Amino acid sequence: MPNVQYFLGANTPQGFYSLYDQLMDRDTARAIYILKGGPGCGKSTLMRRVAQRAEDAGLPVEYILCSGDPASLDGVVLPTLGVALVDGTAPHVVEPKLPGAVEHYVNLGACYDATALSLLRGELKSCMTGYKACYQQAYSNLSAAAQVRQDVQTTLMSDALRAKMDKRAAGILAREVPRRKHATAGEVRQRFLSGVTCRGKLLLSETVAALCPRVYHLCDRYGLAHEMLSTLLAGVRGTGHHAIACPSPMAPLRLEAVLVPKPGLAFLACPGDAKLPFTPYRRVHIDAMIDPVLLRENRGRLRLSGHIVDQLETSAMESLARAKAMHDELEQLYNPHVNFDLVGRIAEEIIGQIGL
Repeated sequence: MPNVQYFLGANTPQGFYSLYDQLMDRDTARAIYILKGGPGCGKSTLMRRVAQRAEDAGLPVEYILCSGDPASLDGVVLPTLGVALVDGTAPHVVEPKLPGAVEHYVNLGACYDATALSLLRGELKSCMTGYKACYQQAYSNLSAAAQVRQDVQTTLMSDALRAKMDKRAAGILAREVPRRKHATAGEVRQRFLSGVTCRGKLLLSETVAALCPRVYHLCDRYGLAHEMLSTLLAGVRGTGHHAIACPSPMAPLRLEAVLVPKPGLAFLACPGDAKLPFTPYRRVHIDAMIDPVLLRENRGRLRLSGHIVDQLETSAMESLARAKAMHDELEQLYNPHVNFDLVGRIAEEIIGQIGL
């Protein structure tokens, strides 16, 4: 399996939404290292060091990006070793089920120079003033945008559209997903493939390309493809294939993609004009299945709704960017007072324990 990237947490209309309970199957995991420590203490640095060692050994690595700052890591999964490392601090708290046997706490707070940091107490406190308010404003904007989106979806969804999508899904399944002999229902993992972040809306399309040579692009401007994706996911499971279900960060109970690494097939819903780093294997024009009378009667309303959603989402991302700037300032205060040699030694201990 190639190296891939996902999110396990998302900034959503409901606030921070966590899929960290699906980091790794606890029943089969060999070891999960839960990293504890505050800003700038070296959590991401440690995870990258372990991941690089795994890559050097030719092992696949799954990188879990931070939804607050996609340039930072919240986790690393080494599937062939049954090992994961994860940032266990809020908001993505990971609680152990078999502490000491499977999960192991790693205290990176020990890498701080507490004496030096005590002298910066006032500065540390002041640079985070308004941090939580930025996230609250972002979530408020995303919630308003989601209400507008839902209104559009309710307007355009019809029984005829559902029937068209079901028929198309059935044809795709019959053609592309052969049933495995004597197979039980396939397993499903959940991962976010996109995120609303301080850097804008990110779609990790490279992950799709790395796992799935054949990509069905569901051209879907209004977010209507969920029901088709649900049908496809059920069909894939029924044939015994394992799948990765990818919820939408703007509606975590609705799907935006289904990945089937074996046999290398993906179904990705995004606007028809989305810039993808690959040529889709097939395109399914969901927008063209919508009742043209509904589109014509609601043309002005749909245009206005699109502008409102764009403005609200832009405002949300600007709030996330302000929060990121505050966090960067905080890390700049902490970094000079972190013993990164000790962080490196702890990383090497973990590397030794997992046999890299």
